[in-house]
Amino acid sequence: MVEAPARKIYLKIAGMTCASCVKRVEDALKGLKGVSEASVNLANEKAAIAYDPMKVSIDDMISAVKDAGYGVVTETATLPVQGMTCASCVKRVEDALREKQGVIDVSVNLATERVTVRYNPEEATLPGLKKAIIEAGYTVPEIKAEREFVDVEREARRREMSDLTEKFVLSGIAAAAIMALMFLRPYIPIISSLPHEWVMYISFLLATPVQFWIGWRFYKGAYAALKHGTADMNVLIAVGTSAAYFYSVIATFAPRLVAIGGEMPATYYDTSTMIIALILLGRLLEARAKGRTSEAIRRLTGLQARTARVIRDSREEEVLVEDVKVGDIVVVRPGEKIPVDGVVIDGYSSVDESMITGEPIPASKKAGDNVIGATINKTGSFKFRATKVGRDTVLSQIIKMVEEAQGTKAPIQRLADRVAAVFVPIVMALAILTFLAWYFLGPQPAFLMALLNFISVLIIACPCAMGLATPTAIMVGTGKGAQYGILIKGGESLENAHKINTIVLDKTGTITKGKPSLVDVEPVPGFSVSEIIRFAASAEKGSEHPLGEAIVKDAQERGIPLTEATKFDAIPGKGVVAEVEGHIVMVGNSSLMEYEEVPLDEMEGAFERLSAEGKTPMYVSVDGKPAGVVAVADTIKEGSREAIAELKKLGIEAIMVTGDNRRTAEAIARQVGIEKVMAEVLPQDKAEVVRKLQSDGRIVAMVGDGINDAPALAQADTGIAIGTGTDIAIESSDITLMSGDLRGVVTAIKLSRATIRTIRMNLFWAFIYNIIGIPIAAGVLYPWLHLLLNPIIAAAAMAFSSVSVVSNSLLLNRFKP
Repeated sequence: MVEAPARKIYLKIAGMTCASCVKRVEDALKGLKGVSEASVNLANEKAAIAYDPMKVSIDDMISAVKDAGYGVVTETATLPVQGMTCASCVKRVEDALREKQGVIDVSVNLATERVTVRYNPEEATLPGLKKAIIEAGYTVPEIKAEREFVDVEREARRREMSDLTEKFVLSGIAAAAIMALMFLRPYIPIISSLPHEWVMYISFLLATPVQFWIGWRFYKGAYAALKHGTADMNVLIAVGTSAAYFYSVIATFAPRLVAIGGEMPATYYDTSTMIIALILLGRLLEARAKGRTSEAIRRLTGLQARTARVIRDSREEEVLVEDVKVGDIVVVRPGEKIPVDGVVIDGYSSVDESMITGEPIPASKKAGDNVIGATINKTGSFKFRATKVGRDTVLSQIIKMVEEAQGTKAPIQRLADRVAAVFVPIVMALAILTFLAWYFLGPQPAFLMALLNFISVLIIACPCAMGLATPTAIMVGTGKGAQYGILIKGGESLENAHKINTIVLDKTGTITKGKPSLVDVEPVPGFSVSEIIRFAASAEKGSEHPLGEAIVKDAQERGIPLTEATKFDAIPGKGVVAEVEGHIVMVGNSSLMEYEEVPLDEMEGAFERLSAEGKTPMYVSVDGKPAGVVAVADTIKEGSREAIAELKKLGIEAIMVTGDNRRTAEAIARQVGIEKVMAEVLPQDKAEVVRKLQSDGRIVAMVGDGINDAPALAQADTGIAIGTGTDIAIESSDITLMSGDLRGVVTAIKLSRATIRTIRMNLFWAFIYNIIGIPIAAGVLYPWLHLLLNPIIAAAAMAFSSVSVVSNSLLLNRFKP
């Protein structure tokens, strides 16, 4: 029996707060039969799941996540459906929708003629659901209030921040009021006369809703964790605040049970409420910062055009971009966004492609040229035929690649994951040891000191910062790369790039443009440059040889008028002979000239010099007399010299590998500053070159653009594909440069180094915070840092740690190559 191929989906997870949460969600998903892989990212709050749809459903996954104590962000849409008449219609609509990937549940009401669909917004869209109903034979009337384009993540974030803001404000007011009652009572006339018991009762009334309504999320999370045999930060907070609250309740209503020396016991309502308030403040600031880490995706999504102007039935009509079909003729006017990918069929313009490639200079577009959806038409109008629509467009693929990259884990995160898996149980044990040590060995009042230090250790030791250290930096780093036209496949690719010490560069299409052009014209006395080009280009006009095409193209760009050759003869391996304007013109190598007995004395010096420079020179003669030498070469890309120089500054050796002859290869290498050249290397041997370098202990990156580079790209520690190359090369690579500019390699390496530097800094502070904070909270430095033993200080420090890590990652937004 053939197994069904694994399908991959993404789910937006709600309620995660630390690395322990990540592990619990991952374990819950991996425990399902049919799930082969599950990776959860705390920073973007998404789970990437590979599963067999024949063995497990999305609903099963959602249930598993909910059983683990978390939520899954889903959308519910209610759509009017016209044309249903019976139960068979109901079933047909339901079946049509259930077949759509991402649909979780469908309910159709025949009486009200409405369908309610619950779906995963990471996979399904509202326009796609409508389309499924229409294709089933029914109609979906438009609703004016309907939001066709909704940013689900932003809306979910807005709701979360609104809820956090409301509860933080309420808990903060309650905490401030309790602290005023306790510490400022003698200075406030209205309450100064209140008996101490009344102060405790009022504090109880203020603290109780904070503890059990506002703080319910911590109890709920703690219960779910404990039910699954694990512990997370919710357990720490719930135990810590409950200890302070319930001790205070006993002190309020049964003071004799905790009285020491006949004195009225103190209450700690201010501690429990202030801890909750500070933790919610930390969550609020963290949520705001995390929202900014996914700004790159929102920016990319915002580039998409909303509508398109297409020609149907011989007239223009405006349609939603989702309704554009492959083969549609699309009209674009000056200043408009190009809605989808396609090929220009009529018109001429310049297009700003900077949002895709990072190139600031607009690209000229004429008939036969490709255009990319979401780029901006600058000047002229043109028509193009749509070739890729919907999720197949370049922009959609970029968004998908960036999302997938942001959902992956870097190898450096494994240490944090291992620590986080055992961190909370260890903290619980340390907190209990702290309590016992202070209770039996500490000064009086021993119980109160033990309780406060117990709470401080629990609160200060939240592992949130560990869980956020790597994914937030990866998100910002990959998003920043996309802004520069650098697509990084994942956290591992981003991390590996910073280790590179050797770069293998393909020549053609990577260092050079990959298209031969006329680069030199050396006339003999009696002939001008334009005359030689006119004669040579007119003779080569009928040739299909790339060298001849380069001469013709140069003449056209210079505006030199060409004449049709009356006679034309291509001599394989030698050149061409043609009659132009009544003259016999020959363009070719020395064999052709010697055969036709053309004297070469005046031209040999120029021919040899140009040949030594790695160019391909050709003699030109007119009526049997020497006229000059023209040289064609694959010219160096703009930025290649600068890129090689920058790589040297970074301490990286650049090696050029090419199938060309050694003289040409060395000439190109000299021009760009490469010292080591491997010439005449067969395509199948490029991967072996990389393998040999790796066996010498080098960390190797391969940069290429062709099909023959794919094996070497896959073999290299980091494969970097030129985005203007073939799909197979891009598919085999770890990093893709959309612009094809070699300086993008330097930018990618610098970005990788900056990101890893940020991750290391994040992890250092996350670990050092706990290494220093836990002993202080446990009272190791008592009595010198007695003030730091307050659980409120511990809560503020814990909240600050997570916010500082995310904020540090956001500093990557300042990265400039």
